[in-house]
Amino acid sequence: MRGYDRFMSNGWNESSAAWIRAQGERGDFGREHVLDPAMRERIAAGRFATALDVGCGEGRFCRVLKQSGIAAVGIDPTEALLARARQLDPAGEYIQARAEDLPFDAARFDLVVSYLTLIDIPDFRAAFSEMVRVLKPGGTLLIANLNSYISTSAAGWFRDQDGRYLHYPVDRYSEEFVQWVEWSGIRIQNWHRPLAAYMKELLGHRLVLSFFDEPLPRSGDPEQQERHRRAPWFVVMEWRRPA
Repeated sequence: MRGYDRFMSNGWNESSAAWIRAQGERGDFGREHVLDPAMRERIAAGRFATALDVGCGEGRFCRVLKQSGIAAVGIDPTEALLARARQLDPAGEYIQARAEDLPFDAARFDLVVSYLTLIDIPDFRAAFSEMVRVLKPGGTLLIANLNSYISTSAAGWFRDQDGRYLHYPVDRYSEEFVQWVEWSGIRIQNWHRPLAAYMKELLGHRLVLSFFDEPLPRSGDPEQQERHRRAPWFVVMEWRRPA
């Protein structure tokens, strides 16, 4: 599709097969044991009929939304991931599109979800404008994102000579920049922004913050739990568009 080639240099096309293998049906540790419980609770707390999953990838969270009785549409710029989503959910609606240019009428959805996608979006300000545009008055924008402390460093934890975790490095926190990150055969670009950049932009759209948390793991491997408890790995926010 015209205009997509310049966005594919972010590594997602090349990493799509490795991503699908790594995620499986339940997602990675952070999704399964940390974010999913919090996100499911927020969905259950609302009364949503329609939802848009921005950056749906292989469609895992769209399927979660559908299991909750919500008619979900997923968009993503990476066709290989969308093909996997359609394979797993043939009746689902999955569209190739970018968050900065959503192909929907205004005020279409009760719920717009950005689940660990802000770090992948080059122009998050344009994306927020689009998410708010397609959100119904009284609707909810539900965001799960990598904590801005964590997104400063692609190198990960500093360890001692025995491999024990010492501390997580934080650097250039107040800047906005992109860097390459690699794990499990995946190599993609991630964007770091300070939390204030996101908060100011959302407040600028006159959204109302109704929920905020830095969720902790509720289950899973004890060593993984320790890592996610020692550093603020994720943030979950719920914003309402005034009626």
